[in-house]
Amino acid sequence: MTQVQAFEFNPFAENTYVVYDETGECAIFDPGCFTEAERNTLAAFIEKNNLRPVRLINTHCHLDHVFGNAFVARTWGLTLETHAQEVVFLERFPMTCQMYGITGAEESPMPGKFLQGGDTVKFGNTQLDILFTPGHSPASLSFYCKAENFVLAGDVLFMESIGRTDLPGGNMNTLLESIRTQLFTLPDHTIVFSGHGPETTIRHEKEYNPFL
Repeated sequence: MTQVQAFEFNPFAENTYVVYDETGECAIFDPGCFTEAERNTLAAFIEKNNLRPVRLINTHCHLDHVFGNAFVARTWGLTLETHAQEVVFLERFPMTCQMYGITGAEESPMPGKFLQGGDTVKFGNTQLDILFTPGHSPASLSFYCKAENFVLAGDVLFMESIGRTDLPGGNMNTLLESIRTQLFTLPDHTIVFSGHGPETTIRHEKEYNPFL
């Protein structure tokens, strides 16, 4: 059985996810751990549950989702995986931190593997189907687990809201199209784990999201 553990990290209240199953293998998505205490919280959960991280994945590469990339890569010997079009945000990371007045952030390693829509991510007994969901960023990816009825949607879809589109590479029409064609085509009972805020479901967003 595939399970999802969420952590709220950093000043942007970003959700980091550890996805794991009965084999003990796990994937870490969007590690936003910024402080030493946050890094320790993530490591303690993994140690307590005897997990073995085997994948490090970014849904997209805005700074709040990558603060912990270097820590995770170094601690568990992992290579970053994301979409090729998101690399520009990693390259701009120092400048972006300066713009927000953030100091002491460790730069992310560059990806060693590129992912795209239509691919699958496999670890342990878990399989996640990759959906291409741009709009919030140029090449945001979502990860759908059909077996356990959930999707990791990054900053594409939130409870009764959607991702902002005023950042570089964002586009409102593209975002709405991604949600309608990639996420709203999933079963209504699918749980949505978002990059910020509480979980929701596809059914709830179809009925109550004022943007859609």
